[in-house]
Amino acid sequence: MRADRLIQVLLHLQSRPRVTAAELAAALEVSVATARRDLEALSAAGVPVYPQRGRGGGWSLLGGARTDLSGLTAPEARALFLLAGPATAADGEASSALRKLVRALPTPFRAEAEAAAVATVVDDQRWGAAARQRAPHLDALREAVVRRRRVRLRYTGATGRTSDRVVDAWGVVDKDGTWYLVAGTERGPRTYRVDRIAEAEVTGEPAEVPADLDLAAVWAQVVEEVEALRSTVWATVRVPERHVGVLRAQFGRHVEVEVVAGDGMADDGVARVRVGAPTPLDVARHLAGWGDGIVVEGPPEVRAELARIGAELVSRYVGTR
Repeated sequence: MRADRLIQVLLHLQSRPRVTAAELAAALEVSVATARRDLEALSAAGVPVYPQRGRGGGWSLLGGARTDLSGLTAPEARALFLLAGPATAADGEASSALRKLVRALPTPFRAEAEAAAVATVVDDQRWGAAARQRAPHLDALREAVVRRRRVRLRYTGATGRTSDRVVDAWGVVDKDGTWYLVAGTERGPRTYRVDRIAEAEVTGEPAEVPADLDLAAVWAQVVEEVEALRSTVWATVRVPERHVGVLRAQFGRHVEVEVVAGDGMADDGVARVRVGAPTPLDVARHLAGWGDGIVVEGPPEVRAELARIGAELVSRYVGTR
């Protein structure tokens, strides 16, 4: 679009004291004639762009005029580019937008902004993990959120049942590499894992979005509800205090620790720890690998699952080589 190109011309002029039509044409990948027409169009529109004839001439903004499209302070520019730089690595449009913003910054800010944009690399791949695939339909869902449109989904739930539904797109959330759509429905706010969406069609119908929507607050409530479901069973165990960090890595936020004086299990004392998971079996599976390195005080359901797992292992492996 020509309007978009005229903005590029203006940004290019802002970053240089003088530019020729040929230089501008090369930078924007257009013909020299097109570049000259664009410069003349800016001048005719009232932008103080004037040509200087002769050797060393070219086009420039009168008096070094500038159109500051950002209004950023130097610290704000650094913060923005530190955050935005990693996000543009795999997104051509975002990378292009960042380059344009750099050119729009006042000259004293530009060098630091460019350095900040490449100062951070984000690798969200865990060691030893398989490569993550880009979430399907994510771009369409983002479009629906920005345009405030309803989306027609074909969705497969956790039980494996597939259904069709129409929802109001409120926002998308990246939770540790897994994307979710937060949407309004007839039954209130709902979340959908994007990788379970088989089809997504952005409709022409406007979405009903609360005027006071706080997406972060909605998501925080979702997290609390999900985490509550992930810790419906709690077990109390005693473990050497130095190993509490390992339990934290296994159970995440579902760990509550009370440090107890040494009782002979370890010289550095023993911690009494409560750990939570959805079912007694889930708790037992996490704890079974500890062998006699921990003592499970209860509940009986978890102790019974541990005993069953132990008996199965004895039955299968005792006497084998």
